[in-house]
Amino acid sequence: ENREDMLSSKSNKLTEALEEANKLFSGVSCAREAALDAQFLVLASNLGKEKANELHSEMTAFDSLAFAEDLLTFMGLNRIEVEEKDSDNEGFSGGYLPSNAWHKLGAETEKYFRRAPSFHYMLGSFKSEPPVPRQRIERQKKATGREEKRAMPAQLKKMEESHQEATEKEVERILGLLQTHFKNDPDMPISFFDLVIDPNSFARTVENIFHVSFIVRDGFAQLKLDEDKLPIIEPIKGDEGREDDRSNLARNQAVISLSYQEWK
Repeated sequence: ENREDMLSSKSNKLTEALEEANKLFSGVSCAREAALDAQFLVLASNLGKEKANELHSEMTAFDSLAFAEDLLTFMGLNRIEVEEKDSDNEGFSGGYLPSNAWHKLGAETEKYFRRAPSFHYMLGSFKSEPPVPRQRIERQKKATGREEKRAMPAQLKKMEESHQEATEKEVERILGLLQTHFKNDPDMPISFFDLVIDPNSFARTVENIFHVSFIVRDGFAQLKLDEDKLPIIEPIKGDEGREDDRSNLARNQAVISLSYQEWK
């Protein structure tokens, strides 16, 4: 409503309205009141921009050529008559600057820069150096020859077979010892711990438990608890019983814990 008065350079109503809005904002408690304050701030900013645009500073536009000419005159340019070599050089002020021209300009501008600039590091307290370029590692191209393709799988297959054969041989050896014991004394089951524990090697004991687990899993032997609730192991007699037990025990396996202290 008071737009014209607000934009008048002789009026302070815009400032008074801003001061009154600051006082009212101290009592704002609802969202609607805050929204009205934001709306007023936008309106006041637009009025302030228009008021600033209407100010007459009575300053002329900056002319870079005139400034350069005045600067050369101040620095003491010695103008001499030069021959016009071509039409492109018309209007060019020829001459030579004295040896102390820039020193004179520096002494004059020093008056306006008496305060020393603050000292600070832009990139930390240490001199920054560009990162060392990483060496690009070229990937080996896949071999197209058939020979190279066959070499690696053959080696891996051979290693896998050797490891598997060693495990199978150890399992068969333990199974043979178990069957030999029961053949000599079929009514005396052997203690599981007596079978697997090596009193001189904890690692060997763990390997024995690992190998015996294959015998139990495949149904060649079974584990039971004796009267003292300790595990005993005995081979399964007959092919029919082993087949039935193999189908059942293949789905029932257990994990036991054996620490070094327990082994000792």
